[in-house]
Amino acid sequence: MDAKELWQRYQDWLYYHAGLELYLDVSRMGFDAVLVEKLTPEFAKAFEEMEKLEQGAIANPDEHRMVGHYWLRNPAISPNLEIKQEIITSIEEIDTFTKKVHSGAIKPPHAPKFTDVLSIGIGGSALGPQFVAEALAPDEPPLNIHFIDNTDPAGIERVLARLKNRLNSTLVLVTSKSGGTPETRNGMLEVKQAYAVQGLNFASYAVAITMPGSKMEELATEEGWIAQFPMFDWVGGRTSELSTVGLLPAALQGIDIHAMLAGAKEMDEATRLREIKNNPAALLAVSWYFAGDGQGKKDMVVLPYKDSLLLFSRYLQQLVMESLGKEKDLDGNTVYQGIAVYGNKGSTDQHAYVQQLREGIPNFFATFIEVLKDRKGNKFEVEPGVTSGDYLSGLLQGTRQALYENQRDSITVTVPEVNPKIVGALIALYERAVGLYAYLININAYHQPGVEAGKKAAASILELQHKVMESLKGAGKPLGLGELAEKAGYPEKIEAVYLIVRHLEANERGVVLEGDRSQPSSLLVSAE
Repeated sequence: MDAKELWQRYQDWLYYHAGLELYLDVSRMGFDAVLVEKLTPEFAKAFEEMEKLEQGAIANPDEHRMVGHYWLRNPAISPNLEIKQEIITSIEEIDTFTKKVHSGAIKPPHAPKFTDVLSIGIGGSALGPQFVAEALAPDEPPLNIHFIDNTDPAGIERVLARLKNRLNSTLVLVTSKSGGTPETRNGMLEVKQAYAVQGLNFASYAVAITMPGSKMEELATEEGWIAQFPMFDWVGGRTSELSTVGLLPAALQGIDIHAMLAGAKEMDEATRLREIKNNPAALLAVSWYFAGDGQGKKDMVVLPYKDSLLLFSRYLQQLVMESLGKEKDLDGNTVYQGIAVYGNKGSTDQHAYVQQLREGIPNFFATFIEVLKDRKGNKFEVEPGVTSGDYLSGLLQGTRQALYENQRDSITVTVPEVNPKIVGALIALYERAVGLYAYLININAYHQPGVEAGKKAAASILELQHKVMESLKGAGKPLGLGELAEKAGYPEKIEAVYLIVRHLEANERGVVLEGDRSQPSSLLVSAE
């Protein structure tokens, strides 16, 4: 395709949203009008299913739940008055609580004001808030935010060490739908102990974000935590950023949550349009379908050319992969669907993996995120007539062109700047694209049986660990791994027993291993 034809294709397929000043360019994806026409009947069904979703249809059959994250930014479309009022009330409570914290009306026992926020959560309870904090937190926020998002003891200690001298002015948000998520519970218990070591009453610093009636709510009520905010049964973790999960930490940092909600609502309205060329989420879904032949054959490489969007690819990784990575389709057929997502920021990663993107295995399509405004005010030139931002823009355009010249497909999303309204719109755009694409390929984007399977497997390992320790303490002599597995009641799980005792020994947990470490079957295990 020559330059003139390419320019015409760019204009033919360019989407522009005037209210958001957002552009979507899919001209460097190789699909044509024939594919769009072929997919039109499937899109018609997808639009119908999305409409049913917003009206309150059960979309998560595993848990018999509605999926209503779209209601969060427009309570008026909620399926009933009760849900509408729950949403409105939750936002009012966030506003009120935030004002009181910022003013000092709600304060810690031993300091005039809270200075920091420590957010404890995992998955959707962490990724969204982390992305938004990186993208939107002001340089001097009213409260600085920190995250514990794993059950890694060293990681937890590192965060607590940074807060050591300000723990007495740190507000703790504990986010868990059920209150039983092990990683979040562990983080909470570690933090609770850190407060106790400093002679501080954890409850005077703690806020729960959880489901009404959950174990977390019971604990918070029993201990007298500062406040509780609701999580909703009909909001999944990966789509929870515009619920209390993401809005409360954002508001505490001084981020305009109402602008975020407004941007998402505006994008929702744009992505309800049933004409594919005028619907940005539909254009993304067509592009994804074309790239991977409707089977996820190519990875999505996300390259935001703005430091503040560093975590956008990580946020999209969960949204896309947890939603689309499914073994079965809606008819029960084995299909092994999904789109792998990875990426980091441009132009940093032009020095990391763009070499392979241009000349290596063509197993991907790129998504460039372009931000038009470089910065406010300062127009410093690094050379005559050229700013650092000009270089960034040039590197983006050059990389896009270099990929195209070597038959590598790409999408470019262009926004005017990174602000709360735009971030809300980006969240909504990709949420809708995921939903539409899922219906195109006949899978359910709103359940995640694989995640539950992993949790159950982890629980079984911890149960085995308990039995291994009981068996060791009652043995009275060193045991071989086979003997130990037999005594614990799991003779077929010798490898799991080996991995357990190796971990326990490394952490001085009362286990000793003797023998040739390169030959695990020779090892003898005893209790200290």
